Amino acid sequence: MKTVGIVGGTGITAGELIDLVLIHPHLHLKWVYSSSRPHVRITDIHPQLIGRTSLKFVGEIDKNIDVLFLCLGHGHSKTFLDKNYFDDHVFIIDLSNEFRLPGHTKYHNRDFIYGLPELNASSIAKAHAIANPGCFATGIQLALLPLSNNHLLKNDVHIHSITGSTGAGIRPQATTHFSWRDNNISWYKPFVHQHLDEIKRHIKLSQGAQIHMIPLRGDFTRGIFTTCYLKSDLSESDVYDLYDAFYQSHPFTHLSKNEVHLKQVINTNNCVIHLHQYQQTLLITSILDNLLKGASSQAIENLNLMLQLDPATGLNLKPSVY
Repeated sequence: MKTVGIVGGTGITAGELIDLVLIHPHLHLKWVYSSSRPHVRITDIHPQLIGRTSLKFVGEIDKNIDVLFLCLGHGHSKTFLDKNYFDDHVFIIDLSNEFRLPGHTKYHNRDFIYGLPELNASSIAKAHAIANPGCFATGIQLALLPLSNNHLLKNDVHIHSITGSTGAGIRPQATTHFSWRDNNISWYKPFVHQHLDEIKRHIKLSQGAQIHMIPLRGDFTRGIFTTCYLKSDLSESDVYDLYDAFYQSHPFTHLSKNEVHLKQVINTNNCVIHLHQYQQTLLITSILDNLLKGASSQAIENLNLMLQLDPATGLNLKPSVY
């Protein structure tokens, strides 16, 4: 049994992660740290956990743990680690963007491996520090990796990706409160979203080809529905075989020959991909839960690999289809 500490425990992603740690057969939740809510019961902030835990948030760090999850806001993980040194044996998984990009992956004697299992499973299994991917980046990379890996991204890729309001965090903002978001849709950060940097790090385009991304705010709470389209000379059956071979050994990324919808993946660690060819245009659709496969359950999947466990341990989750 590995002991776990979670830092930054009051956010939505942390609430999902606490839940997953509590049900994991090989993990014991030792503490959840919050600088703003010390000594407050976890269930007062995350009422979905009533009956699951009696723990309170702590205001002091106990470094005698095996696993540390960092659920802090972007730009705060290094500051926390600067103030709190953890021994080399402690596995660290950071869910922010702090260690994802070249030039930022090293911290003291730690090398943070990019934690997309479908891309880096063998490296993750040897790692002691993981940079968990962004939610948009996860869905888009899983949509494009088989083509990228086979040097088949020869033309511009156009992406529309619509996300639920939970992607903006727990604190209400002008574009996240219910009265604005309900029955509404809008784009933001067109062509310049911050996840593009990590996407371009791993998705290899032919010279001159570009990625054009339009992120969209959806009028729902969780999930990301991504469509990517590009010119392609491949037949739909050839593309399907390519994707099937690429994801055959990965338990959480699946192909569907039927059209997909978000409820298939909500509350799961799954990403489901659908392929559609129209004349010489290939349409790739990927769906996932932004809080789980896009964040917390992918962090658990990474930890399973690091601990040499079956990747699906503690992640056999039921989707909310109805």
